[in-house]
Amino acid sequence: MPLKISSQYVFDYQKRILFPAQYTLTKSGRVDVKLPEVVGRGYGTFWRHKGRYRAVKGSRASKKSKTAALWYIANMMKYPQANTLVVRKTFRTLKDSCFTELKWAIHRLGVDAFWETKESPLEMTYRPTGQKIYFRGLDDPLKVTSITVEQGCLCWLWIEEAYEISSEDDFNMLDESIRGAVPEGSGLFKQITLTLNPWNEHHWIKKRFFDAAPDPDILAMTTNYLCNEWLDEGDLKVFETMREQNPRRYRVAGLGDWGIVDGLVYENWEEKLFSVEEVRALKGVKTVFGLDFGYTNDPSALFCGFIDQGSKTIWVFDEMYKPGMSNEVIADEIARMGYGKEKITADSAEQKSIARLQELGLKGIRKARKGPDSINNGIDFLQDYHISIHPRCVNFITEISNYTWDTDSKTGKKLNRPIDDFNHLMDAMRYACEELTRKSKVSFFK
Repeated sequence: MPLKISSQYVFDYQKRILFPAQYTLTKSGRVDVKLPEVVGRGYGTFWRHKGRYRAVKGSRASKKSKTAALWYIANMMKYPQANTLVVRKTFRTLKDSCFTELKWAIHRLGVDAFWETKESPLEMTYRPTGQKIYFRGLDDPLKVTSITVEQGCLCWLWIEEAYEISSEDDFNMLDESIRGAVPEGSGLFKQITLTLNPWNEHHWIKKRFFDAAPDPDILAMTTNYLCNEWLDEGDLKVFETMREQNPRRYRVAGLGDWGIVDGLVYENWEEKLFSVEEVRALKGVKTVFGLDFGYTNDPSALFCGFIDQGSKTIWVFDEMYKPGMSNEVIADEIARMGYGKEKITADSAEQKSIARLQELGLKGIRKARKGPDSINNGIDFLQDYHISIHPRCVNFITEISNYTWDTDSKTGKKLNRPIDDFNHLMDAMRYACEELTRKSKVSFFK
């Protein structure tokens, strides 16, 4: 039987595993987290569900990602033969999202001494047993399907920002990777968890999980910031302001409802894998960059694209999309991405920021030119182009698939202006293409 050996630790002699004392021990010797103290409200069903699928859509600050991270750390310690695979559409986004959330969960549970975290390769190891958490991106599918675990079996899969996975076939590939029998008597179960912001009601996840007939293998739930008891007054004020000033966004980013997308600004686009070097080498193709500045909660967005006026084609090949970036961080990130010497057209409303970025080494940055009715003129120009988007540009895909014409709140009629939302990379794209409109004396300034 497990024995409490100090005020901090409990030792399970049968499994030869040391556990932190904030866990409670059941009669079977299992280790359980005290949910109200560690996780908080709103996720009891999520925590206990052992069916094949857990799909959780929710607003920002709804605790969905943090609760998932806590669940994986706690349950890998609870089940000594469990291993976990964490997936996002692009590998490069994992370190600053899921990896960071899981490190937070380790610290939150007070088990730092029992976990080893490595960034090269990106993985986590539970020291007492050798169990691992693996991280993979769908941009390298061979690495997803070729994982061999050293201890136990691969039984759990967490797909974070699952909305980014636009192809159900990609999900099916992941689903098939979690196959095979679990060790007899281990108590293990196979499970796939999807966490997402529900931007678009036409996404395949809605039909497959949220519209499905009742099935004990499927838990589909919605959470929002109202179940997060750890938000302070400032956090709550953000949502209250959103509710008053942007009801459409509040329904999705605040309450976790499915986004209703009607009247897209850009319809002539596709997600397509292409060779950046091959496109760059095409005759007549120009490289264009645009920068939209963010704030504390809004992202700074860098658009990286190619444009060919002859074929009326735009290729979107890279992006930067992060909130809370200072000018120094923006300059460092753009240089790290390899675009520090490129010509970049930026929002001219931030002239001090542009001057500072020039001082920091971005000599090619310049302000966009302001012109009458610039947003609509810019949209008119870009609507003539076919936009091909590299799969790694997940934020661009999210924005362009949700960037719609605004609606009159009283009459319900479409207005001749786009919504003031999902527009950071959309504005950056207009700035990037501004030079090509000089002959028509039109500039595209937000």
